[in-house]
Amino acid sequence: MRHARDGAAAAMNAASRVLVARGKSEPQEVENPDVAWGQRARDGVWVPTKDGQRIHIGIDLTAADTVPQVLRPTLRVFVGVDVDTDLVAQTTAHGVRLLTVVHGPNAPAEFRFPISLADGLTLEAMPSGGYDVVHLRYGATVGRFYNPWAGDSMFRQIKADYVLDGQSITMRVQHEGATYPVIADPHYAR
Repeated sequence: MRHARDGAAAAMNAASRVLVARGKSEPQEVENPDVAWGQRARDGVWVPTKDGQRIHIGIDLTAADTVPQVLRPTLRVFVGVDVDTDLVAQTTAHGVRLLTVVHGPNAPAEFRFPISLADGLTLEAMPSGGYDVVHLRYGATVGRFYNPWAGDSMFRQIKADYVLDGQSITMRVQHEGATYPVIADPHYAR
């Protein structure tokens, strides 16, 4: 097994390379006092909605008891959360990014994120492939899970999508035949 420090550096390097090559406007990593991280991967993160409520995003992976390496208050790396898989978690101005780093073909192709919503909120599928967090009474969108994307180390796009299973969003990444590492990006913003 990789040493945690080496694993964090490898995950950060892989994520940085793919994000730079994407060349699109990426959400910036910034401090957000409305985001609260748990102590372990299993504990996930509590994020704000536009109407002042909070939702919880869990991280349901094999090694969910993994403790992160906190590189700075806005950036943590969960090394070895599953076979050949790390998670780079960033706090953004309006939510979080959970950059999933797949290091090899033995890594899973599905990543599950259980969602706990405040009373009066629901998840609604969007044509883009993402999910909106909708206030039932007013019909207003108060948060959004953007359509996931994935790319490999040759900067090729990899098919990624979400499926909703009860109150869990599962990100599917079709990484077979890819040049590793592969980066996939669940991103939530209020």
